[in-house]
Amino acid sequence: MIRKIEQLMKYDTAGDPVSGVKWTRRTTRKIAQELMSLGIQVSRGTVSRLLKAMDFSLRVNHKRISRGSSNCRDQQFVYLASLRSRFAKRDDPIISVDTKKKELIGLFKNAGTAWARQSIAVNDHDFRSDAVGIAVPYGVYDVQDNSAAVFVGTSYNTPEFAVASVRRWWTSQGRHRYPRARRLLVLADNGGGNGAKCRAWKYFLQTELCDRFGMSVTVCHYPPGTSKWNPIEHRLFSEISKNWNGRPLDSYETCLNYIGTTRTSTGLKVRAHLDTRHYEKGIKIPHEHMRLLRLKQHTTLPQWNYTLRSRLA
Repeated sequence: MIRKIEQLMKYDTAGDPVSGVKWTRRTTRKIAQELMSLGIQVSRGTVSRLLKAMDFSLRVNHKRISRGSSNCRDQQFVYLASLRSRFAKRDDPIISVDTKKKELIGLFKNAGTAWARQSIAVNDHDFRSDAVGIAVPYGVYDVQDNSAAVFVGTSYNTPEFAVASVRRWWTSQGRHRYPRARRLLVLADNGGGNGAKCRAWKYFLQTELCDRFGMSVTVCHYPPGTSKWNPIEHRLFSEISKNWNGRPLDSYETCLNYIGTTRTSTGLKVRAHLDTRHYEKGIKIPHEHMRLLRLKQHTTLPQWNYTLRSRLA
């Protein structure tokens, strides 16, 4: 039953990357009706109890209407679901990407509790000057394979770092899992190093992925304010946070160990890598370089959906 519900809501589930709490746009009545159409007789109450067992949470109204909410939000969600279905049918790779919250490396308090013999003494203040360094975890979650790679940077969250992480995932995992694939679908948020308006993100995708591997890359961005619907948030980042709950990240080795040992009952597999390269902030891509990109915007919401193809084909 739980597997049936998960299958029904795989495109309509969002979650908190820290607490692991999930929620859905569908009502218990609609879920029950869809299950009945599949020959499973179930009541709304049973659906509600199953959702609670699956870590879904009820929500109440709050006066927190965001000024950045887009009128095209629902249209983009429908388009995202159709593209995901199209790529999945051909067994083409679909990845969800994002940067997890930065972490100070050192004896700093980490939220949560742990079953330990005794508590660990940590610094009473979180001063950056007391840190060994900073961890910038960029995740690449393979939606089809339920596996992930997390690249822990030590400098800045930049477009170059984001694309370098995707490229390293492709060379170490992606091309082995999808040896015949020539198309890649990327699900990304609307800001940060992989933002929809970021010219450097598109430029590095063209040069580091499309041209280098002769593949086409389709990018779909979630509307502003909807980043928690990105699968990586509740399928990967929340699980990492649970794994290191209450344990200080006193070294990069400790950080990588907790990321790499993150597992779930659904079979999630995670590889962790340290990226010590220094990535410069504020790289500007000249207009003449942007004009040479082989970029095609989609007719549906072109500001959020586009495809880059190899210039060597």
